Amino acid sequence: MPERVVLTEAELVSRGELLGQGLAPGAVVHLSGDLGAGKTTLARAIIRGLGAVEMVSSPTYALVHHYRGARGDIYHVDAYRLRHPDEAADLDWQTLTSGEALLVEWPERAAGWVPPATLRIALGHTDDDTRRVMELS
Repeated sequence: MPERVVLTEAELVSRGELLGQGLAPGAVVHLSGDLGAGKTTLARAIIRGLGAVEMVSSPTYALVHHYRGARGDIYHVDAYRLRHPDEAADLDWQTLTSGEALLVEWPERAAGWVPPATLRIALGHTDDDTRRVMELS
């Protein structure tokens, strides 16, 4: 059964770092939600939880970012800019899934190419926009 929580941004970051610390090797995390819902904020926190020390930036313009975590390579994909799912065919999914973790924002935009999730996280806005709804499955 999915877990659903409402969090402030600080709580979202804290929860993300804990999630990163607890991810099993080879984890594939799908991050879905509306623009501005906190996907990149959460991805940064998860990557820090995995032990990456370098600055984690939004991969929107680079599509894929690579980080070195405490236990291995971490890949962060933002598929938002894909105009068609088949554009994801050009990504080296074998390499992206060979590391410690793969985080994919907007996985639905690369449908059919993105590996199955070991953890799905959906984020949404609340009415007052100071908190985020996070659903894990």
